[in-house]
Amino acid sequence: MKEKPLSSLSGIPTLLGTLALMLAGTVAIIFAVVLTKSGLGGGGLMVLAGIVLVTVGIFLSCGLYMVQPNQAAVLSLFGKYVGTVKDNGLRWNNPFLTKRKVSQRVRNFESGKLKVNELDGSPIEIAAVIVWQVVDASEAVYNVDDYESFVHIQSESALRAMATSYPYDQHTDGQLALRSHASEISQHLKDELAERLADAGVQVLDARISHLAYAPEIAQAMLQRQQASAVIAARTQIVAGAVGMVEMALVELQKNAVVELDEERKAHMVSNLLTVLCSDRGTQPIVNAGSLY
Repeated sequence: MKEKPLSSLSGIPTLLGTLALMLAGTVAIIFAVVLTKSGLGGGGLMVLAGIVLVTVGIFLSCGLYMVQPNQAAVLSLFGKYVGTVKDNGLRWNNPFLTKRKVSQRVRNFESGKLKVNELDGSPIEIAAVIVWQVVDASEAVYNVDDYESFVHIQSESALRAMATSYPYDQHTDGQLALRSHASEISQHLKDELAERLADAGVQVLDARISHLAYAPEIAQAMLQRQQASAVIAARTQIVAGAVGMVEMALVELQKNAVVELDEERKAHMVSNLLTVLCSDRGTQPIVNAGSLY
């Protein structure tokens, strides 16, 4: 089912014409009554003509309908799709045509918080904001029963499928994660929705995660895990920097011939420097007032 443009007549001239017909019919009926009361003939034919004119006017007025900006009217004749009218204002088409109006304005909604298991199996809560628009009114009307309900249900289904495809946190380099790769995840969700909603004549303009968190029952444990990971990462960087500083100190002492250290003294110096550089708290220095040995 593809959208087929359909022309329509301007509704203002048609409305004036139908009013003129009904007015003429009403005048004819009144005139016929006057003739009958006067005893003149021809009143019956004039009444019939007046009734016909009023009936035709009422029938033609049934073909009038209003199309708002960014709205389309899908027309069908006895169950057969005829075409779609997008001309704004008061329009007129065959009164036998059934007209169903579809909004083509940009709309958005936020899904409810869904509880799903991410790739690693941990339960999380996730929600998304979907921005969408009907681009093919005929498909929206005839390919699905209720396109608005279809959009909501398919959006939640796509969000669930996407959430189970990625971990919450990034564990290895280059791995996509829900928390750290928002743009890539949003694009994946948008593509997934576009594929699901294409048959309903709906275009997905944007899809972004609006809420992401661990489920309450594991939130505290996962927070401790994140804190531990942060501590390990910080410690790794501190140790790497400390080792570099110690190595630089030994090289400078040896190059400038400041002092000659045997292996035991080097090990003692390295131990002291690493203790000072890697300690959580400030160390208390002890000054050796005696000889080196």
